[in-house]
Amino acid sequence: MTADNSGGGSGREGGRSLKQRVKTSHRRSHSSTLWLDRQLNDPYVAKAKIEGWRSRAAFKLIEIDDRYKLLKPGMKIVDLGAAPGGWAQVAAKRVGSIDGAGARKGRVIGIDLLDIDPIPGVELTVMDFLDETAPQRLKDMLAADGGDRRADAVISDMAANTTGHKKTDHLRIVHLGEIAIEFACEVLKPGGFFLAKMFQGGTENHLLATLKQSFSVVRHVKPKASRADSAELYVLATGFKGFRPKSDVSDEAGHDDRE
Repeated sequence: MTADNSGGGSGREGGRSLKQRVKTSHRRSHSSTLWLDRQLNDPYVAKAKIEGWRSRAAFKLIEIDDRYKLLKPGMKIVDLGAAPGGWAQVAAKRVGSIDGAGARKGRVIGIDLLDIDPIPGVELTVMDFLDETAPQRLKDMLAADGGDRRADAVISDMAANTTGHKKTDHLRIVHLGEIAIEFACEVLKPGGFFLAKMFQGGTENHLLATLKQSFSVVRHVKPKASRADSAELYVLATGFKGFRPKSDVSDEAGHDDRE
């Protein structure tokens, strides 16, 4: 799917694009200057501030959900790597954890190793998801309301910390994906879905094979809010079959729809 920043992504306000320039600084690295320049001139960053979203990433989930109709009132959602909170905000609004009632009252549970300012309708815990005790902590939070201990969805915009060493970073991305998928298969209800950030080249065959065995449909999606020059890609697995995968799955199982 080719990135297209139309519809709010043109950077034009009032008919003319006014690009902000970043003043150079001897204390700032070239890469930091480029990042700051991109932030200042990113229309999604500006739009997020205007609309009250914690980050531009909110628009990625909004676009994906608008297209596939994933989030529904009353759902239980687990958000992995929730900071700074853009995805959790969107989920809370759409599942009704803020103002829903009865069967339409959803729940959103988020985890991140960074502190997150409180978000209405979101239950947060500060913890590294890679900590071996983190999955149980999230399961305990799911069970805290005395209802169903399972989740309707596991969503993740996590990205592994990079070292600059391509092979090492690739392995970190794959490992993070493996842990997220394993957790999803432990807590999802039958019919649930899994949505997670991957990177082109980071979704190894065995990760896709695991998803294909456990879910009815597996898609790759790249929302317009993802920067065109970014290698990030999202994997969306829907229709959880209700069982954990075997380790020796075939790469040919299931359905892979690349978009």
